Amino acid sequence: MPLLADYRAVRSRTVELAAPLSPEDQMVQSMPDASPTKWHLAHTSWFFETFVLAAQPGGGRASDPRYRVLFNSYYDAVGEQWVRARRGLLSRPSLTEVHDYRGFVDQSIARLLETGGATEAQLGTIELGLHHEQQHQELLLTDIKHAFGTSLLEPAYRPPLPHEAADTPPVRFIGFDEGMVTIGHDGEGFAFDNERPRHRRFQRAFAIADRAVTCGEYLAFIRDRGYARPELWLSDGWHACQAEGWRAPLYWTAREGHYSVYTLAGVRPLDEHEPVMHVSYFEADAYARWAGARLPTEDEWERAATDGARGAGHFADSGRFHPGPARAGFVGDVWQWTQSSYAPYPGYRPPAGALGEYNGKFMCNQMVLRGGSCLTPAGHLRPSYRNFFPPAARWQATGIRLAKDA
Repeated sequence: MPLLADYRAVRSRTVELAAPLSPEDQMVQSMPDASPTKWHLAHTSWFFETFVLAAQPGGGRASDPRYRVLFNSYYDAVGEQWVRARRGLLSRPSLTEVHDYRGFVDQSIARLLETGGATEAQLGTIELGLHHEQQHQELLLTDIKHAFGTSLLEPAYRPPLPHEAADTPPVRFIGFDEGMVTIGHDGEGFAFDNERPRHRRFQRAFAIADRAVTCGEYLAFIRDRGYARPELWLSDGWHACQAEGWRAPLYWTAREGHYSVYTLAGVRPLDEHEPVMHVSYFEADAYARWAGARLPTEDEWERAATDGARGAGHFADSGRFHPGPARAGFVGDVWQWTQSSYAPYPGYRPPAGALGEYNGKFMCNQMVLRGGSCLTPAGHLRPSYRNFFPPAARWQATGIRLAKDA
C-alpha cells in the first residue's frame, strides 16, 4: 500500500522536524507572515480532516469543532479563519492536544486506506495533502529560523555539522537558441494545478548562469554601495529598502569589519563560497542590474533545468539546513527568483470547490521562484514546480541566478 507508507513517512517527518523545539519554541510567532510550529502541526492535520475525512459518510471532526476555525489557513469556502497574525496567541489547544489531534487524523486516514474504502477523489486529495504538508515542513523551518535568528539569544535549532569548505568554480553562462519551447507539467506523476496546462512559448536567445550567485559575489555589490544607489533598484524595491533599512541579506551582521551569518546551527562567519540566501526579489533584481545581467524568466529557467545540467545541491533530507559551496546545477541550496510574475498559464482553470483556492487565488502581486532549497524535501520537486512569494519577502531560503540576452 504505497500511499499509506508515503503518508506515514511524510507525517512522521513533520513531527521529527518539530522534535528539537521546546513547547515554548513551538508557540512563538515572530512576524505576521510566519506561523508557530504548533500551528503547522495542527493545520496539516486539519487539511486531511477537512478535505478527506469530513467527506466520508457520517464523517465528523475531532472532539473540538473550533479547530475548524483555528486551523483553517485561507479557505474561505470552508468558513471563518483565526486571524493569521494572531496564531502565536493560541496557547490552547496545548501541544499535547495538537499531537492527539494528529493521532486522531492519522488513525482515521490509515483506517480509510487499509480498508480500501477511499474513492479516487479521496486518494487524489490525500496525495495533494502530502505535498501540501511537505510545503509546511519547509515553512516550519523558515519560520522557526526567523524566530531564532531575530532573537537576542540567537539560539541554534540543531548542533553544527562539519563545515564544507570548497572554492567556487567560475560562473559559466549556458546559451540557448531562440525558438518555441514547451513548459509546464508533462503529465507524469503528481503536480500542483498551477503547473498546468503544458503549453508552448516563444523564447528569444538567452544565456543562463550554471550556478547561483555566491555570498562573496554579493558582498562585492554591498561594498560598491549597492544598497545606496537608487538607479539599481525598482521603485517599490528602493522604497522597501529605505523603509526597512536593508543593508545586507537577512541574517547577515557586520561585526568588526567582517560579516557573520545566523544559521539554524547558530551564528558563524560568512562563507563567501556559499550561495547568497535570504534576499528579496528587489535585492536580486538590483544585484542583477549591478552585475550587468538580469534575472531569468521562469520558462527560461525551466528549459535550462530540463535540457541542461541539473546537478543538485543540498536539500532538507541532508539535515544540513544550509547551502553548501556553490556548484553547477539548477536545483537545491537556494530558491531562485525569476523575473516572472505569478500568473495562470494559458487555459488554466482552478479545481472546483474549496481546493480551487489552493493556488489560483494568489495569482496577483507575487513573483515566481524555481529550484528548491536546502530546506525543501528532495522528493518534492520537479522542473515544472512553481513557488511564489511577494517581492519583498526575505525570510524564505531565496537566492539569485543570473541570465542575459544573447
